[in-house]
Amino acid sequence: MNDPKFIDLIKDKKIKSISNKILSHERITEKEALALHNKADLGLLSVLTSFVKDYKNGLNVYYIKNAHLEPTNICIYKCKFCSFSQISIDNKGWDLSEEEIISKLKKFPLDIKEVHITGAVNPSKPFIYYVDLIKTVKKILPGVSIKAFSAVELNYIFNKENISFEKGIRILKEAGLSLLPGGGAEIFNQDIRKKICPEKVDSKNWLKIHEIAHKNNISSGATMLYGHIENIEHRIEHLKLIRELQDKTSGFSSFIPLKFKNKNNLMSNISEVSIIEDLRTFAVSRIFLDNIPHIKAYWPMLGKETTQISLSFGVDDIDGTINNSTKIYTTAGSGESSPTMNVDEINNLITTAGFIPVERDSYYNKIN
Repeated sequence: MNDPKFIDLIKDKKIKSISNKILSHERITEKEALALHNKADLGLLSVLTSFVKDYKNGLNVYYIKNAHLEPTNICIYKCKFCSFSQISIDNKGWDLSEEEIISKLKKFPLDIKEVHITGAVNPSKPFIYYVDLIKTVKKILPGVSIKAFSAVELNYIFNKENISFEKGIRILKEAGLSLLPGGGAEIFNQDIRKKICPEKVDSKNWLKIHEIAHKNNISSGATMLYGHIENIEHRIEHLKLIRELQDKTSGFSSFIPLKFKNKNNLMSNISEVSIIEDLRTFAVSRIFLDNIPHIKAYWPMLGKETTQISLSFGVDDIDGTINNSTKIYTTAGSGESSPTMNVDEINNLITTAGFIPVERDSYYNKIN
């Protein structure tokens, strides 16, 4: 790949220069990321991202045995892209009791390594509810890591009860919180944010909560919702802010581009972007975020076939088994209406694409 003949095949001088930087492990700028997205051939992006991915993780593609717990979908916010939240309990709304939560936990496979808790910002829930929820999971499944509560949820909870971000995160950690999910980032650009999710936490406080979590040795994911009313410059701006925080804390373990799905929400008039656009987004994310170890394709959102293709565009993690435990993307029209993959299916998806499946824990330690 460092063969000069390979570089000579690139006709665009700017793209050739950027490619040389990537092959020399040099950081690219925002303008260069924009040029890559808009001008680079898809085949070239695959070659460049494969180079970066191979340097970081070889042929390994990671997955975890996991399950989601979504205690409620009753939400105070009315984000225009959301197909999950409801304003009250009816045929589509739910608010699980403690007994119902315990029943769900007891049905999870005993060999799972992580429980991912997220859902909605239910204004009726006090801070102690979230503390007790973590303790309940630890009691029923003492060996699992708990990845729980997006920055959107935490911002609302802490502000409602006048608890500082620092104190709130420390209390949750003492209760058993292991990691933060990356949800709620959406697009950091405030003009776009005001149009699609004006009420929820702003980008500054989303980043602040994750920074405080990192300083308390709680790692997290980071996400970006793409393919709605934002443009490519907004995406690059988003990536820049993620990269800058990672330079300070090294606390993000993965970055997850999340595709906007247009079913059953207030933005259903917007067409979904193409698979080609998905692949470009993954590729540019992998190249630009040179300080984040893993790029994840969340397969219940992307679909199994596109997830497999994404492995050739920088993706080295496909999340996990899920065990049909989440409804967030199925309500938005995801092709995976019952999101479950067993280990054999995951291994087959990865190996038939030419990569090596690696089971991991929440911290990317290899299992077996």
